[in-house]
Amino acid sequence: MSIATEKRTITVAHSPDSDDAFMFYGLANELLDTGDLQFTHVLKDIQTLNEEAMRGTFDVTAISFHAYAYISDKYALLPHGASIGDNYGPLVVAREPIRAEDLSKIKVAVPGTLTSAFLALRIFNPSFEYEVVPFDEIIAAVQEGRADAGLLIHEGQLFYQRLGLHKVIDLGEWWHERTNGLPLPMGGNAIRRDLGPDLMHKVSGYLRDSIRYSLDHRQDALAYAMQFARDMDTELADRFVGMWVNELTLDYTERGREAVRRLLAEGYERGIIPRYVEVEFVD
Repeated sequence: MSIATEKRTITVAHSPDSDDAFMFYGLANELLDTGDLQFTHVLKDIQTLNEEAMRGTFDVTAISFHAYAYISDKYALLPHGASIGDNYGPLVVAREPIRAEDLSKIKVAVPGTLTSAFLALRIFNPSFEYEVVPFDEIIAAVQEGRADAGLLIHEGQLFYQRLGLHKVIDLGEWWHERTNGLPLPMGGNAIRRDLGPDLMHKVSGYLRDSIRYSLDHRQDALAYAMQFARDMDTELADRFVGMWVNELTLDYTERGREAVRRLLAEGYERGIIPRYVEVEFVD
């Protein structure tokens, strides 16, 4: 009589967004053979995930690259699963037309001080006034006048104009020009170092398989992701997912890795990040 092998549970934490849902479709729905590993998914907003990563709560977690500066002792970056904007990125939008040079004169609603969007905006302008607002309430905060402008990191990037808001700056475009063509890295997946090299590599492979599966079964994965697509029709959700889950998600490439190193190095050089960060990937 054969005895069933007990499976090792791996906790995977990510945000309840259509792009993350798309990425993890294969794993979340047990469509992949993961051998002796079982994956348990936990959904939290990115600010909470960044804070939980400080405590090493989850085996694998989505994080902002800004947050990696504070958790690199506990986590290494996986070589896939990143959200990287190639000549596009987070937007600052406002009720009234505002010049990007005038950000120091207004208050900006931001989705969290550990987000990469906040880091990029601080590199662009280190002296603006800000207030932390949940990412999905930022547009309302701008519309209602609680903030003069808002830093958008999610689907509002695609429909803010319909709401009568004005673009102040696209940080991805600014970064692309500033760095001679580098993309702007927003978030990635990190894995706890204390799992050990063998288990880290095994988990890494399954997560890559999940992304590949979603890209190969795009319509099914998109249908699953739609339940996480706030206020978006299928066409808009497809555009949003395409922005943030693509070939750079499957593999950073050296250009993507250099972009991560450059973002964290500039944050350190400008005194936003307290120490120089050695960026390490699981390879």
